[in-house]
Amino acid sequence: MSLRSWINGIPGTQITVEDRGLQYGDGVFETMAVRTGRIVLLDLHLQRLEDSCRRLSIALPPIDLIRDELHATAHDQQRAVLKLIVTRGTGGRGYRPVTLPPTRILTLHEWPDYPANWWQDGIRARVCNTTLGSNSALAGIKHLNRLEQVLARAEWHDDDDIQEGLMTDSSGLVIEGTMTNLFVRLADGQWVTPDLHACGVAGVMRRYILERSKLERVTIRSGKLNVSDIQSASEIFVCNSVIGVWPVRQLENWKYKVGEMTRRIQQWFGDA
Repeated sequence: MSLRSWINGIPGTQITVEDRGLQYGDGVFETMAVRTGRIVLLDLHLQRLEDSCRRLSIALPPIDLIRDELHATAHDQQRAVLKLIVTRGTGGRGYRPVTLPPTRILTLHEWPDYPANWWQDGIRARVCNTTLGSNSALAGIKHLNRLEQVLARAEWHDDDDIQEGLMTDSSGLVIEGTMTNLFVRLADGQWVTPDLHACGVAGVMRRYILERSKLERVTIRSGKLNVSDIQSASEIFVCNSVIGVWPVRQLENWKYKVGEMTRRIQQWFGDA
């Protein structure tokens, strides 16, 4: 399957150079998994999209229009990835945002060919040197400013046998992976996912796990984590809405077993 793309609902590959998404990273995006013609966790993706646009005062196109375009693109796909970008629109120079007709960019991608053992046996990860800046006004939003993740991902090569990197904030608290959220079973048995009030992306899969855990009567709290907490942890996994759940078998020189709870949560994703 070659890349297919639509601009404001019309097949195409070009936007104006004056689009604020290009000029300033002034926009948000969602990356969605398609399984047998169905978009996984679509309602949660659309809820986050609406919330992100509201927080940034971006005029979101009608949500029913977006939903219809997504369904029309996904319905004949067995396995694929959909990416939806919404920018503030086309404007002149200057940072001051004004109300503009937004630009929506929809792209359809081939399913990533990840090895099956990354789900079964777990992945290797590292702690990145690049840190995340803190800004509560942007915390949680999957906005277009991804340079921190770009720099972090450049810290290792594909042949290094590392599949993900964990990122900290400037004070050393672990926040997330370059493309994933993180869940850790501490030495005392408590499950914790990093607090995202100051920075980080509030992932859709993270939200699904937190909501499902309440139904399953599994306690997972949001809190502060430092590297030493993770060093002594008994179980770790990372997640996003495309990969689902990857166990972490090794972080730096620390090794972990793939635990029973990680296996259970992997099954939850199969239900999503």
